Amino acid sequence: MQTNALALLLAASTCLTLNTPVFAEQVGEVSTVFKFIGANHKIVVDAYDDPKVKGVTCYVSRAKTGGISGTLGLAEDKAEASIACRQVGPISFEGKPLKAQEDVFSERISLVFKTLNVVRMVDAKRNTLVYLTYSDRVIEGSPENSVTAVALGPDITIPLK
Repeated sequence: MQTNALALLLAASTCLTLNTPVFAEQVGEVSTVFKFIGANHKIVVDAYDDPKVKGVTCYVSRAKTGGISGTLGLAEDKAEASIACRQVGPISFEGKPLKAQEDVFSERISLVFKTLNVVRMVDAKRNTLVYLTYSDRVIEGSPENSVTAVALGPDITIPLK
């Protein structure tokens, strides 16, 4: 009984300290600052498959704070991020029609206060999916942002709500 409770507590604490959601896949990382104690500061690149648009993957690069506080998941990562979304396979739409603007992914980049967000917007006139990344905070957000677009061919119709 105590072993199961300990295992559950360990699993829960691990989930709380991870900075990437389950559906993110780390593609790579580069160290930017060496730290004697704890992990180095680095830039990480994660891949996110759009859950409603099969065949589109977004690559987000961002700074990840190292050192003791970063290793323990207590550091606040910088708000800057870059995004590039690409068609990686045949396009198909999963489930319900898309909203004109919708939150697609979010990832915690500090213990409590800051979140990195990716929003999908539909440019119906140009038959294009536009993806915007930005960070927000409990008190105030950041004007730092990045945008990318995936133009769809004339043979693909975006199902809109």
